[in-house]
Amino acid sequence: MKFKELKAMGIEELKTKREDVLKELMKENAQVAIGTIPKNPGKLRNSKKLVARINLLLAEKEVKKKA
Repeated sequence: MKFKELKAMGIEELKTKREDVLKELMKENAQVAIGTIPKNPGKLRNSKKLVARINLLLAEKEVKKKA
């Protein structure tokens, strides 16, 4: 998902998206911990980056909301 698309989302949408991505990430990490080879190893990295981007946007929007 592109940063522009994330920026256009509202706070509640971002929170639900973050929850969904974290659930996927948790499943992928569990597979790695068990020892199975993930189908797409780059997906882990992209998921972590996506969560970080969402957290950044949420923090920015909350600061703007308070100001």
